[in-house]
Amino acid sequence: MERYVLDDGWFVGRRSDDAGLGDWQVDPDVWPDGLHPLVDRVTQLGMQFGLWVEPEMINLDSNLARAHPDWVLSTGNRTPIPSRRQQVLDLGKPAACEYILHSLDALLSDYRISYLKWDHNRDLIDAGHAPSGHAAVHDQTVAVYALMDELRRRHPDVEIESCSSGGARVDLEVMQHTDRIWTSDCIDALERQSIQRYTGLLVPPELIGAHVGSDRSHTTGRRHDLSFRAGTALFGHLGIEADLSKLTDAERAELGRWVTLYKRFRPLLHTGDVVRLDHLDPSLIAHGVVAPDRSEAIFSVAAGRTSDSAPTGRLVLRGLDPAAVYDVSLLPPGDVIRGNNHRLPAWITAGGTRLTGAALHHAGVQLPDLYPEQLLLLHLRKAS
Repeated sequence: MERYVLDDGWFVGRRSDDAGLGDWQVDPDVWPDGLHPLVDRVTQLGMQFGLWVEPEMINLDSNLARAHPDWVLSTGNRTPIPSRRQQVLDLGKPAACEYILHSLDALLSDYRISYLKWDHNRDLIDAGHAPSGHAAVHDQTVAVYALMDELRRRHPDVEIESCSSGGARVDLEVMQHTDRIWTSDCIDALERQSIQRYTGLLVPPELIGAHVGSDRSHTTGRRHDLSFRAGTALFGHLGIEADLSKLTDAERAELGRWVTLYKRFRPLLHTGDVVRLDHLDPSLIAHGVVAPDRSEAIFSVAAGRTSDSAPTGRLVLRGLDPAAVYDVSLLPPGDVIRGNNHRLPAWITAGGTRLTGAALHHAGVQLPDLYPEQLLLLHLRKAS
């Protein structure tokens, strides 16, 4: 692991989700020595330390709201309808924006923080400046960009991930002010296959946060093999969102192999050309990343549901050098096939094959029959 992120609950009064937002100081009742012991332990282990924040929001049960009730974004002399038990802080007011800047700057100055998970968990309702009620959305948006920019100027080594209600703030402008985006709070690997597919039409893998979750998804209740979860998250800025203490030794070892695989191929995954593949069988979701010089590629083949045909058929691979010869093989640890193993293609049982880019483009490779919600990785490298 390279980074440890402390999530919600670390700041003053945050013992439930209806209090504390706006008071961005470490809670001395929970952390009598501040965050230093935790940050020191994390960095001693060779990891970076990250922190969750939601600077644009405020709870009415907070020191900030009690001191400045006029800083709540509102119109019509009324409190907007709450969402997630919180309101929006009016950053269009210079004093409010300066307060948040001072609070975050103090945290980044006091602690060795390398990453901010910048959340945004409610819509802007009754979005006006109190007490006039003048329209405030544009002012709020411009103020947020300026706030991010000033923090990055003061702390250029700190990365910011835009984490807005699971993908609610994914646009070209916010990507000018942050280092990556969070596409969805749903990390169910089956849902993520679709989410990342269409987000990836605009956003490259290195800018998409993608996490390996627990075996049972907390948002859908589905269960998936680790290979399906990790193989899906591989095509993004990979993270782990699971209780490692509840994993078996075998599961931790397999997860470690996936992390090793990700680090090995990260230079390719984060610099290559993204390729989307169509297939006659709509149950299959296939895509890949090809090196700019077309010397290497990784392709993912996932079965989203039961196949409409058997056998599955061939998959043509695009984006390769047609004149080159490629060694093609399955990539471990995601090479365990569940399904009709008695009908494995000969190239898989032989441990790989060698084909030209033109053959892969026009004829492709025969796929095995996969159970639903299974995933395989194909590795291609130019033959020497």
